[in-house]
Order: sequence, then structure tokens, then C-alpha cells
Amino acid sequence: MSKTDANADRLIVLGIIAGAHGVRGDVRVRSFTEAPEDIFSYGPLLSDDRDVLLEAKSVKPAKDHYIVTPKAPRSKEDWDGLKGARLHVPRSRLPAPDDDEFYIEDLVGLDAVSRDGSAIGKVKAVHDFGAGDLLEIAPKNQGEPSFFVPFTMQDVPEVHFAAGQVVVLDAASWADRSDPREEDKGD
Repeated sequence: MSKTDANADRLIVLGIIAGAHGVRGDVRVRSFTEAPEDIFSYGPLLSDDRDVLLEAKSVKPAKDHYIVTPKAPRSKEDWDGLKGARLHVPRSRLPAPDDDEFYIEDLVGLDAVSRDGSAIGKVKAVHDFGAGDLLEIAPKNQGEPSFFVPFTMQDVPEVHFAAGQVVVLDAASWADRSDPREEDKGD
């Protein structure tokens, strides 16, 4: 079974609820998809718990979001209470990537290895804190903290889905760096 097949049921975030629009039950949605309008083409949008959160009856584009009239009505207060809720679809609903492409989410769970094949750890998550994608690597040695590696050709030159691996160069230098989420907290 390929990595893509193994991830078929994994939820992929496609957007968020931005709050109510007016008082008639419409909701504002921000899309994260490459073509923003595609968010509504993958079927019902699910909550973190896999419950149907939103199914669009009609959609109107706005400045940086969409105004959606849902099939299942909710009150203005309900939508405002859901502001920031992530909208997901199962990975299996997304179109297959081209042969030389993949979904960034498909990297999660791959083994991280050095150029000579030595085990480093596993890709725990992929984050983007604003400066590009970072692979969060859970080290092979239990108890050691996760570390971040930029997902660039320089730092991660090879991805081998058939083998279930990503090649990480100079993992030791990245493991010694601080967590980028901690840098803004100060002393």
C-alpha cells in the first residue's frame, strides 16, 4: 500500500469559518485551496470530529472570503461561535496529484533518514509559521524533543514515497535549534 493510499481517510484542512454574515444564517468562509472556489467542490466540509459542519447551498465571492448560504441553517450566534473552526475533507476526496507532485500532508508519517539511510526519526507534522513549510521531525530516540527542518531542496533533497522516506541533510544542526513557536515568547 502506498503512502497516499494509507492517508486516504486523513482529514485535510481546506479552510476556516470566518463568522456569520448578516442575520439570515449565511456564513463567511476563508479558503486555503490553490483555486479558492474549489473548497466547495469536494463535498460537505467536516469538523475536526468528522461531523458535517457546512454544505453549501449557494456561494458568493467577497473580498477575501466567500459568503455561503448553507443547506442546513444555523443562527448568526451559532456561526459566530464557530468562528475559526477548521473545515476539512477526507484526503480521498481530493484529486490525485500528477506523477511529479504530491500533497504536502502526504509527508506526515514518512521516515526521516540521512543521505546514507540512517534513521533520524519520523515526520510528525508539516507547519507553515509564515516563512515556508517546515517538517516537524520526531526523533527516533524517545524522549528527545521534536525539531524542525525547512522543507527545501537544500535541506530535504529527496522524497521517496515508495520507500516511505524523506532524506534530511544535516539533521543534527536542526535538532540543536530552538522551536520557532518559542522564539516569540521572550523571557
